Amino acid sequence: MPIETVDKIWMDGEMVDWADANVHVLTHSLHYGLGVFEGIRAYETDQGAAVFRLEEHVERLFLSAKIYLLEIPYTREEIAQAILDTIRVNKLPSCYIRPIAFLGDGEMGLNPMNSKVRVAIAAWPWGAYLGEDGMKNGVRMMISSWKRHDPNIMPPAAKGTGHYINSSMAKIEAIKSGYDEAILLSPQGYVSECTGENIFAVRNGVITTPPISAGALEGITQASVRSIAEDQGVDYQVGHLLRSDLYIADEAFLSGPAAEVVPVRSMDEPVIAAPGPTTTAIQSTYLDAVRGKVPAYRHWLTNVDD
Repeated sequence: MPIETVDKIWMDGEMVDWADANVHVLTHSLHYGLGVFEGIRAYETDQGAAVFRLEEHVERLFLSAKIYLLEIPYTREEIAQAILDTIRVNKLPSCYIRPIAFLGDGEMGLNPMNSKVRVAIAAWPWGAYLGEDGMKNGVRMMISSWKRHDPNIMPPAAKGTGHYINSSMAKIEAIKSGYDEAILLSPQGYVSECTGENIFAVRNGVITTPPISAGALEGITQASVRSIAEDQGVDYQVGHLLRSDLYIADEAFLSGPAAEVVPVRSMDEPVIAAPGPTTTAIQSTYLDAVRGKVPAYRHWLTNVDD
């Protein structure tokens, strides 16, 4: 999806012009993939632009860095403020936000410990990640031949930059096979997650989503879905799913900061009711909540101009 350029990017404590936010070709993370990032959205509300679950996203960025022994040279409060400043300086009523911490140039080799940690934050307008039709009518999914990381090979609890080679291979396979998105299984054969989203199956009125032990990233949007479902009186559980559980689900849907909440139309070939009533109710409430229209969830939003 093409990026719409804006004026400024926050980089190592300063606002720089979009065209000048560059790194050296010998940047360590470019060669070895060691870095962490977040995906966040800000929405237009009746109080101006507001960031969805800002503190939780910043906290996950720092926890990912901790797993990889990266010392981010800013506090959580400084990164949160820099995110708000980046949105404000670019005058964005709504946007996608990408904070990233990575290793700069000056050192080479597999020992990363002497490399300087650099941090950048970009924000730009971005529409529906899986398309407007996918949001409305559901996406076509396939089980990928690529497996999700074994937790003792790559820690799936961290949102690491290099991890997403795995996701990209699965995404390419899905698109070339005529699907919209892919589902990765764990090395043990359980449903893990999609290339950039958590997945939920609905059967007999119960929502089930895979546990982190299946390699799923603990999702912030996923946690929001849980709150909405439980507030609506829908049974919600975390538990292992087999691919056959997806084939016989009454409904299925995805969630993530980029994708938001998206119904599933088919799984490999079996057709699923999309969007089903449970998915529709959760999606509708979520899309209202992130725009400040549901008072019960207003605490999820941080106003840019406060």
